[in-house]
Amino acid sequence: MNKPLNEQIISARPSYLAEAEFFEYSKAANPIGAKLISRVPYHTFPASLCQEGESRVIPLDLSQALGCEGPATGPGLCANFVRVLAGDSLRLAPNATSQVLYVIEGEGRLTYDKSTFEWHKGCFVALPAMHASILQASSDSRFYYVHDEPLLRYLGATRSEDRFAPTLYASEVANAHLRQAAADPRAKDRSRVSILLGNRNFPQTRTVTHVLWAMYGLVPAGAVQKPHRHQSLALDFIVDCPPGCYSLVGTQLDEAGEIVNPTRVDWTPGLAFVTPPGYWHAHYNTSDREALLIPIQDAGLQTWLRALDIRFS
Repeated sequence: MNKPLNEQIISARPSYLAEAEFFEYSKAANPIGAKLISRVPYHTFPASLCQEGESRVIPLDLSQALGCEGPATGPGLCANFVRVLAGDSLRLAPNATSQVLYVIEGEGRLTYDKSTFEWHKGCFVALPAMHASILQASSDSRFYYVHDEPLLRYLGATRSEDRFAPTLYASEVANAHLRQAAADPRAKDRSRVSILLGNRNFPQTRTVTHVLWAMYGLVPAGAVQKPHRHQSLALDFIVDCPPGCYSLVGTQLDEAGEIVNPTRVDWTPGLAFVTPPGYWHAHYNTSDREALLIPIQDAGLQTWLRALDIRFS
């Protein structure tokens, strides 16, 4: 039986032509609109995922919805919960360039190559990844942990050098800077009451690593953080909040600058959730007590590419 003509053409191609394809522009210029590639989905991950059980890393995995190899929470980032029991050690060794941890609870020691330092509740840690990191816990400990292994996996790349040294952002210092920002008389006129974690190796992006961006912020009692959007993926973690705090997320604004047909995400302490890139989102605190949150994004990379495009309503 003769093969169909298209199969005959393919089988007759030299190897250096075999993978070439051509598409008419309108059928390929917008892969998301054509449903060739999926949007980053909304998703929430409850604190209960890491409140019990053995020492382990718990990936917040959306790779099936993203159509990519996992684990991955977004196209270029993976968020995780980490649990380390008292007396245990846990090894972190992703094929990544950047890692950021926030200590939800506990205390212990971290070793990276020749660097060793202590950490405790409320500390942030930024790590490169040429070497494995060892977390040793002296009390039951939990972390929120984000790295960029999915980006390297997509690029078919491996880490080749450390762009920065292991860096501790002590909780006492971070909280003092946040309180200073909140006490500024001009704070009420700003879109955020927050601080950004920086690293002296990245003066142009002013980000915690060359890929990752990390913010530590508060939403005052009765406050609204008006709609804004950016092309970076936001992986949000709620440090603490009273009932009555939530986010609204959607793709469009009305003439009054409010989000049209929004998805609502109700906050609870320890909740992690995904805000897709390019979506408008606003944060609300209808209670009489402040709320604390930590968004971690790939905005270091987006800023360097001049593609962040942050906008406010």
